[in-house]
Amino acid sequence: MPTEAKLPLQVWILTLSAFAIGTAEFVIAGLLTQVAEDLAISEGQAGQLITAYALAIVIGGPVLTLWLARFDKRRVLLGLMGLFIAGNLLSAYADDFSTLLFSRIVAGLTQGPFYGIGAVVATRLVPDRMAGRAVGQMFAGLTLANVLGVPGGAWIGNSAGWNTTFQVVAALGVVAAAAILVAIPRQPREVPASVRGQISAFADRNLLASLAFTILAWTGFMGFYGYIAPVAEQVAGFARADVTWVLVIVGLGLVLGNTLGGRSADANLRLSLIGWPIAMIAALLVVGLLAPVPWAFVPAAFVFGVMSFANVPAMQMRVMRHGSAAPELAATANISAFNIANALGGIIGAAVVDSTLGAAAIPYAAALVPVLGVLFILTQERRSKPDTATGA
Repeated sequence: MPTEAKLPLQVWILTLSAFAIGTAEFVIAGLLTQVAEDLAISEGQAGQLITAYALAIVIGGPVLTLWLARFDKRRVLLGLMGLFIAGNLLSAYADDFSTLLFSRIVAGLTQGPFYGIGAVVATRLVPDRMAGRAVGQMFAGLTLANVLGVPGGAWIGNSAGWNTTFQVVAALGVVAAAAILVAIPRQPREVPASVRGQISAFADRNLLASLAFTILAWTGFMGFYGYIAPVAEQVAGFARADVTWVLVIVGLGLVLGNTLGGRSADANLRLSLIGWPIAMIAALLVVGLLAPVPWAFVPAAFVFGVMSFANVPAMQMRVMRHGSAAPELAATANISAFNIANALGGIIGAAVVDSTLGAAAIPYAAALVPVLGVLFILTQERRSKPDTATGA
């Protein structure tokens, strides 16, 4: 057999960029208490920093992508990283809540377009048969942000103050921008589609179905992951200090899942779209059953991490495939769909943990909406012709 082709350095540079952006998104969760105390606000008010970032992704991302689609993609990536650096520097030197909130919005505006356009660039840097791996590798930066960036950022914040954390994140952005400038080639010149032409891509029922599937299937991830701390403490019986290493182990599962998902999406996209969500649902049920047993909870949570993030490449690939008339906008819209799912999962988890059911019911509740997602994608794929091996 021929030697398996390796992903080019440029894809790894996109991974670094995704790592920096993902760290900026999630690191605030580990700094909320410090920020609240330093700015003399409540933790609930500080939580608006998370909401503002997510809304910037959901609303601002597609709008910004519509405008950016006409420009050279390498220049767009550089411009987005410049905006990202500026937003995090503004966060680093903010001394009041309003400025910090504004800076989070600025930084959040970059995430959707960067991931969407970056995913398109990643697929064009490799042969079609490796497109799924390329997308999965880029999104591995997001998983690594959960494994290394978030715990590292929280440690820096505890040691040197939350402002320093944002300085370090901005520095990561500088490194990523320099690497893009040096190594990412200019993309082939394209005839820009009109705004109306790009929006018309969403008249495709398959594209809308793909976005809906992302929302339904992905809701289960944040439904559990966002509330893994109360499950670990209240059900499994771990001390609060132990939750950090539990998250690291789950994060390693996310990295492995991304790799497996990218390879499986290249081999059989249809099977990946159906199989991985079913596997995640099963993993959630197993976590719910084993949560009261500490030594069993950790490996079960690790498996959940694998099964959940294995979904990401296939979901992104289906959207890009049916959104080929406006690939950047379609891919960015899927990032918004992921964040809508994150918000929905957070709402479900919050309702369950505050109810009489308590933290023990969270894994089961998290599995409910993905079941609808599996049923939905089955109906959609049944309408399509068999497709055993697909590219982007």
